[in-house]
Amino acid sequence: MSGRDPLCSPRRVRRGAALTLVFAGVLGAGAATDAFPGPGAPQRRAVAAPADPAGRPEAVREAAAAAMAAGKSPTEAAERAVSRSGDRWAAVYSEGEYEEFQDALDGRYTGVGLWARQEPDGGIEVTRVRPGSPAADAGIRAGDRLRSVDGHRTDGRPVTEVIALLRGDARGDGTADAPAGTTVTLGLERGTRAWTRTLRRARLSTDPVTVSRLPGAVTAVKVSAFTKGSADAVRATLRTAPADGRTILDLRGNSGGLVTEAVSTASAFLDGGLVATYDVDGAQRALHADPGGDTARPLVVLVDGGTMSAAELLTGALQDRGRAVVIGSRTFGKGSVQMPTKLPDGSVAELTVGHYRTPSGHTVDGRGITPDLEAGPDQALPRARTVLTGLGDLS
Repeated sequence: MSGRDPLCSPRRVRRGAALTLVFAGVLGAGAATDAFPGPGAPQRRAVAAPADPAGRPEAVREAAAAAMAAGKSPTEAAERAVSRSGDRWAAVYSEGEYEEFQDALDGRYTGVGLWARQEPDGGIEVTRVRPGSPAADAGIRAGDRLRSVDGHRTDGRPVTEVIALLRGDARGDGTADAPAGTTVTLGLERGTRAWTRTLRRARLSTDPVTVSRLPGAVTAVKVSAFTKGSADAVRATLRTAPADGRTILDLRGNSGGLVTEAVSTASAFLDGGLVATYDVDGAQRALHADPGGDTARPLVVLVDGGTMSAAELLTGALQDRGRAVVIGSRTFGKGSVQMPTKLPDGSVAELTVGHYRTPSGHTVDGRGITPDLEAGPDQALPRARTVLTGLGDLS
């Protein structure tokens, strides 16, 4: 199990994956336009609503408003309405939680800049440190053991709880994380050396795209989430890659994000054409790639059971359009669309309002995408290189 401080916290695990896996998390009047670009995109979507009318946006808002008028909790009333809806991905979040999530989609978070994982013995190991972050300035490096956070022992704790401690939400009860500038004291171990350091949390940006140059002019592009700017990072990588090279687009573990970024990423590999379709008010609408993408460079896409939502949308487009060979294991199967509904007390209800389909008309929700070639975690990358060999000369 692994995690990092920008996107993991117990409350998101405890209250369901809906928040971190939403199809598009843009709140306000421009939500539909930002999430589903195209002329005439409406400001409200009410398609494929849950079977129970209690789960409709209007009903949830009305329940919250009635509770507020009666001096009761609007959030609790909304939660009750959502729980009756049968909507797997619906959830209600505090105003602070939703603001944090919007910041995450914009590539911003408050933390110390380290990634961690739990070792088999229960210890917490630092796996990566962001350059220029408080953790890096303190001399922390990959391989160090994190023994405590503000006096709380970390051994045996789920890594999500450790990340919450780093961010300042020790209770995991939905309260806001500690702001930038607050301090956190870490107990660390490296070999036989043990020490403590006090760091100041800072506003940092995520690195959703990482690049590796492999032998044979192969460029491996790992996209961990579709946050703001991820598509531009992919495009920039392709511009600097060898002209006769080949690309591996690694979407394993990508839980989605902004659909606009996924569509823009598709545009990097397609010369226009259909990316996906979805329904709004009973009418089918379409998402299209921009013209001018690189259609000649051999491409392999890596996926697994952690590939979800917008990442599945992108995978389905590249597979159906014959642009890429998809390798790995069946994807998660989250092809539903959530709409944020603001409630009277500032909290937000995320409700499922529709589903999208791949260019060939395949429904992803509950089914996932079947790769062209099955491969386990250790075989995926070698299999990708083998496939690229067949797609062109690869030394």
